[in-house]
Amino acid sequence: MSEKSVKESFDLTEILKKLMNVLEKKEAIDPVILNMSKTRLLTDYFVVCTANSNIHMKSLRDEVVDFFNDIGKDIIYYDRGEGYDWMLIDAGEIVVHIFTKSAREFYDLEHLWLDAERVVL
Repeated sequence: MSEKSVKESFDLTEILKKLMNVLEKKEAIDPVILNMSKTRLLTDYFVVCTANSNIHMKSLRDEVVDFFNDIGKDIIYYDRGEGYDWMLIDAGEIVVHIFTKSAREFYDLEHLWLDAERVVL
């Protein structure tokens, strides 16, 4: 592994740790990190969590967007509206999915990507 790829891997690991801290402080329900680097998707990690209400979902989204902005991580796209069952924040190598409980069960990304390694930090 080249020095650059080791550094990038370390940086992403640190970002994921800090992101998980942000989600835990905002009381995200059951946050999970999936390593998507071996899939055909153009991202390295999915972070999946559940919100307990629309207000909680908006709060989680705003906190994640602020976190990425604070560390200088470009955001490709994020859902700006309200009242969704599933919100997405796409920061390139990391894509954050915030679900309602029923939407997380329905879309079941963890099962859909069963072969993706669960990352434990």
